[in-house]
Amino acid sequence: MNKFFINLILFLFITINQTMSEENIMILKLKDGDVKIELFTDSAPNHVKRIKELADNGKYDNVVFHRVIDGFMAQTGDVKFGNSNSDNFDLRRAGMGGSDLPDLKQEFNSLPHERGTLSMARSSDPNSANSQFFICFKPAPFLDRQYTVFGKVIEGMEFVDKIKRGDENNNGAVSDPDKIISFKSL
Repeated sequence: MNKFFINLILFLFITINQTMSEENIMILKLKDGDVKIELFTDSAPNHVKRIKELADNGKYDNVVFHRVIDGFMAQTGDVKFGNSNSDNFDLRRAGMGGSDLPDLKQEFNSLPHERGTLSMARSSDPNSANSQFFICFKPAPFLDRQYTVFGKVIEGMEFVDKIKRGDENNNGAVSDPDKIISFKSL
């Protein structure tokens, strides 16, 4: 009888733990393949909540990577001007918009900007992050504790590496950018 209860408790623990961890996994579909991302709810709960809300409502689908700097990062997430299927799409203004939701208060944390890190883009105001984010190609320690890290690529970084690069002489602006096909919770 005791063995039955021990096995039942172990089964429940594994099942609940797996369900909780899957809650924090998202799939970013790119032209070359799927990217699996782990979200850090403990380190940036409000930013994770925002990303999940926008993603699960399809707001990131068809949004371009408007700024991509080789050896640094790929930036996307302008749901206002960067959605290539929207009437508001304007590649010249992509990177200047956000969502209809209010800006977020910063949640700077001690997580490093490593290869595969997802972090929120913002203006010079630390509390101006809204919908835009970037994925680091290489470590960028100069960004640590100045931008909110909210996730990390755990599979498929090779597909992120294939995102079309921008013009180095124009702050990484991309003339014919790749886009997010879809971004959804697992």
